[in-house]
Formats: sequence, C-alpha cells, structure tokens
Amino acid sequence: MPDWKLPFKLYIDACGEQLGAALHQTQIINDKPVKGPICFISRQIKPTEARYRKSQMECLCLVWALEKLHYYLDGTVFDVITDCNSVKYLLNMRAPNRHMLRWQIAIHEYRGSMTIAHKSGNTQKRQMGSSKYSLKSSMGTTGEAPYRRDMCHRHWHRIL
Repeated sequence: MPDWKLPFKLYIDACGEQLGAALHQTQIINDKPVKGPICFISRQIKPTEARYRKSQMECLCLVWALEKLHYYLDGTVFDVITDCNSVKYLLNMRAPNRHMLRWQIAIHEYRGSMTIAHKSGNTQKRQMGSSKYSLKSSMGTTGEAPYRRDMCHRHWHRIL
C-alpha cells in the first residue's frame, strides 16, 4: 500500500512498440528503508505514434503515465526517472508544435511537485523489467495490459 506522505518515483520508458511506467516508493518498514513497487502499466503504441521520434515517444510516455497514475500522483511529490534527456526540455520548450504544446498543458498541473531526472538505459531496465513484458504476456498483441495486483509481488525480487 502506498504511503501518501512519502514521495514516489515514476520510471518511464518508451521502447520499440510499447510505452511503460513503473511507480515505486521507498517506505520505512521495521526501521529500514524498503523500496518497492506500487504498480506497473504498459500499452502498445498506436499506428500514428509509430512515426514519432524517440524524444517524442518519451514525452508521450510521460503524459500517458501521468494520466493513468493521476490517482497516485495528484497532490504528492514525485520524481520522474527517464533514460531520455529530452523529457526535461518538454517543460521549457519555447515554440512547441501542437503535440508538445498539448503535452506541456497536460503536465503543467504537476510542475510544482514533479522533478525529472535522467538515468542511463541500463539502470532503467532494472526498474522497468516487468512493465515492459507485461503487455505481451497478459493481452497478446493489442490493447492495454490489465492491472494485476500479484504482479508487484511476483517481480519483487527483480526490483530489489
């Protein structure tokens, strides 16, 4: 269960044909900090999104994850961890195109409580492992993976 007083970490990644996000939190259990997953989400990209550049895909992933995880993130402090530096610049872009402008507006409400940090792709894979593969194992080829409560427990050993 999440502790609403503690900060969250949102790991996002757009890779190949999917968007994925993993929400984590470090909680104090028996006087020791324990990092654990709150939830994993993923979806396939749409045909029109397949033409986006890598930087646009990462920005799309952030906006999508914020919409899906609004329940957890609204009113809380959290860090967004990404393997693409472009996401940082989405907030400060001067003359964005239509997509980027809509995305700037969508994430504006989180601006005071969100920080964006860059981590290399190798470090990112460790946190995102289960969300990247949950879609194909749960749904086949299309649609969003259903939320599976047991997924957090099943993949706990990969994250710690």
